[in-house]
Amino acid sequence: MASHEATSAHLHEATLPGSAWGGGVRPFATGSKKLGMWLFIISDAITFSALLMAYSYVRVASVAWPTPFQFYPAIIKATVMTFILLTSSVTMVMAVRAAKVGSRASVVKWLLATMAGGLAFVAIHATEWVGLIEEGVRLFKNPWGEPLFGAAFFTLTGLHMTHVFVGVCYLGVVAALVKMGKLTSEDIEVSGLYWHFVDLVWMFIFPLVYILNVKMG
Repeated sequence: MASHEATSAHLHEATLPGSAWGGGVRPFATGSKKLGMWLFIISDAITFSALLMAYSYVRVASVAWPTPFQFYPAIIKATVMTFILLTSSVTMVMAVRAAKVGSRASVVKWLLATMAGGLAFVAIHATEWVGLIEEGVRLFKNPWGEPLFGAAFFTLTGLHMTHVFVGVCYLGVVAALVKMGKLTSEDIEVSGLYWHFVDLVWMFIFPLVYILNVKMG
């Protein structure tokens, strides 16, 4: 009887897919750095989702929501910003690819190109902020209607712009460490996850905040 139980236990242990938890392996089939970044992205996505849903509710509920953006220059400028971010995602992909083949010089080159795109995005966005402020837009007042427009616009775009700027600084540190040979391809991939997330968030902000607020006529 005891021998039968021992044999059954041995077979059960041998067929368990969770036997990899015995130690010395990655339990989720991914590195701790990548797992940590995914957890951060999930929590940050929840934050942006809550803000976008709150913005959408306020916009729909308001009877006098401002539509201040002219096709030119506001929408053209936002479209250029979108193109810049999408291009920076491509350069980030190239940096990850270069890291996987072990070309440190190419990794640094593509990371610098990605950083340049991020800085260009922030610079263009900053000029737009200055223009709106000069027109009288504040957090709780503006010349056109619903006073919460300023709070919604500056909160959403400001939080995203902060993420882009932090991402540029992050990639700068990564590029410097790559040049010194202190990082692996996984580290580059982890930084790429952050950058692609920032780009993805803008794909929601662009239509909801800009396209839906175009001044018609």
